[in-house]
Amino acid sequence: MAKISAKEVAKLRKMTGAGLMDCKNALSETDGNFDDAIDLLRTKGQKIAGKRADREANEGCVLAGVNTENTTGAVVALNCETDFVAKNDDFVKLTKQILELALAHTPETLEELKALKINTKTVEDEIINQTGVIGEKLQLSYYQKVVAASVISYTHTGNKLATIVGFNVPSLDIQIGKDVAMQVASMAPVSLDKNDVPEEVKAKELEIGKAQAIEEGKPEQLAEKIAFGRLNKFYKENTLLNQMFIKDNKKTIAEYLKENNKDLTVTAFKRFSLNA
Repeated sequence: MAKISAKEVAKLRKMTGAGLMDCKNALSETDGNFDDAIDLLRTKGQKIAGKRADREANEGCVLAGVNTENTTGAVVALNCETDFVAKNDDFVKLTKQILELALAHTPETLEELKALKINTKTVEDEIINQTGVIGEKLQLSYYQKVVAASVISYTHTGNKLATIVGFNVPSLDIQIGKDVAMQVASMAPVSLDKNDVPEEVKAKELEIGKAQAIEEGKPEQLAEKIAFGRLNKFYKENTLLNQMFIKDNKKTIAEYLKENNKDLTVTAFKRFSLNA
């Protein structure tokens, strides 16, 4: 068996991120062959990932960011099992690397993001590798992007909630963008405007409104009118442009934007929360 030096162990650790003892054992088992040692560590990660496949990964790190031109934004969520791991610097760093990769390559889907490479490994393989290092189930659970004339991002303290918002004008006032991004974070709108609310959501709200009115003793014909009135209230409370601005509840978000620029509006937004 080859004698393994501390320098070789440190080199393998730098290449893989695995623990010192794991690196030393892998090199010992492969007689100092780095390629074989890397494969062995990856296999270990796959085994641990397989063993923990049925575990719940409800904790994690959610980050949002934009490219240097402020024209593309992305949100990613990397899940783990415990809050202890979620707050670990290396775990947050890995999430940031994945976010930067998403902003650099703007993949269309989560699967395309997983196929991109961090150094020599795909994102998916690196997550498997880190599963072996950390010993918890890790899962890249969410990725969405927004492309617009201006995009603003917001990551809430604690890295559990993040948003991105696209606007239709370039060189947007940063404070306006932050205000709207924080509005999305705080008020969790279901869509941009009432015309964007999915038909199944509208139907469900009408059904609930009608059932509530009948339960209150209203006749069926009147209950339908009441249900439509409650649907309009739903639009005001749950569509971004019609919500009351959290920093000034005398105006809607649409009115706030028009005050600053009569042509300004939001074109798209994405929001993800681990606690949703």
